Amino acid sequence: MAFALLAGLALAACREEAETAAAHALTDDAIGRYCGMMLTEHEGPKGQILLEGSDEPVWFSSARDTVAFTFLPEEPKDIAAIYVSDMGKAPSWAAPGADNWTDARTASFVIGSSAEGGMGGAEAVPFADPAAAAAFAAAHGGEVVAFDAIPPDYVLTAELAAEPEHGH
Repeated sequence: MAFALLAGLALAACREEAETAAAHALTDDAIGRYCGMMLTEHEGPKGQILLEGSDEPVWFSSARDTVAFTFLPEEPKDIAAIYVSDMGKAPSWAAPGADNWTDARTASFVIGSSAEGGMGGAEAVPFADPAAAAAFAAAHGGEVVAFDAIPPDYVLTAELAAEPEHGH
């Protein structure tokens, strides 16, 4: 009886894992949500968000913009998966890779480093391996944080942020 219950729970867990939306390969067809430009024309880590019921990802020219999407109240909240480039497996900063995606929610991010993102702004540099993130921070400055610890004001630029409450 206990074995049957455990087997059922294991099958349910496998089904849940199988239902997680898979990352898409980066191609020249990927256009950034906020910049309207081809992602392959920009250096640095990229991102994609898969929404429930949609086969096409929402693309981002930087990992920072990917995270910003999750903070903005006007953006959809039915997120099935969030993927960012694993810069520990990237061929180079200029060529962040087409298939080396990692789950943003479990990635380690380096914020406050000297690295600039795809559109020339501050970047949240993602790594699947926390040790690779620590090595990047040692070489380029910044601090290593989890996805949930990235401050909203770090990823929300003046163009993306909501208007201040005091009316400016």
